[in-house]
Amino acid sequence: MPAACNRKTRPAARCQGAPAWVCRPDVTDVSEAVAIAHGCRAQECPLSPGGGKPAVLFDVDGTLIDSNYLHVYAWQRAFHDEGIRVGAWKIHRCIGMDGSRLVSALSGDAPDEVAERLSDAHSRYYRELIPLLAPLPGARELLRRVADLGLQVVLATSAPEDELEALLKALDCDDVISETTSSRDVDTAKPEPGIVEVALDRAGVDAAHAVFVGDAVWDAHAAAGAGLPCIGVLSGGIARAELQAAGAAPLFDDAQDLLENLDSTSIGALAAKR
Repeated sequence: MPAACNRKTRPAARCQGAPAWVCRPDVTDVSEAVAIAHGCRAQECPLSPGGGKPAVLFDVDGTLIDSNYLHVYAWQRAFHDEGIRVGAWKIHRCIGMDGSRLVSALSGDAPDEVAERLSDAHSRYYRELIPLLAPLPGARELLRRVADLGLQVVLATSAPEDELEALLKALDCDDVISETTSSRDVDTAKPEPGIVEVALDRAGVDAAHAVFVGDAVWDAHAAAGAGLPCIGVLSGGIARAELQAAGAAPLFDDAQDLLENLDSTSIGALAAKR
């Protein structure tokens, strides 16, 4: 298969003779492929790849993949390169926030050229750490269980495309993932709700038929802004009280803990309504 095909286009979507996917370097999800096959924009395409089934939207970093502290290390090296002293604990509290906001919050509104160098350096240092990426306990099993319940599995992340590719490879669950988002889908990521709204649109569902799962206060704020309940996990290192104050409820230690209690959550309720 040509290298230009993106991993997340793999779930097949058929629409009156359209090919299962359109393999073009600029086509990175099923909805776009089907839309191109019909000569229309993705949001107007007559077929939703997920069929409009209820959906569970997942953050990825710190929720499914143990990557938050790798980001902390990469950002700390980037700030060090610019002679900006920032404590690791301060960086950690901003992980999951829109990258430009993180830089602004931690650099004292550095000039644009410095902010750009910081972002580039973070990406460079993070790439060095990609071999360390690993799923959090129960992450794969949780995604497969959600899919087995007849719900869509949607990854609602604002990670850049190259980082998303590495995260998907580490997660190794392409066969059950219906849709994904990335940084290219919005101008401003969490805590703004845009990325969640894009994920809902791609899944073909409204907020009343979806649940969000995340590890950061920014996840909870973004979910609330889009009208979704947010289940919280502590695997990203954020304190229970902070997640509760942001509106995440209920809270679980990690994906494994959530999996073991899934039937008692709003995810279980979504499945029961099908």
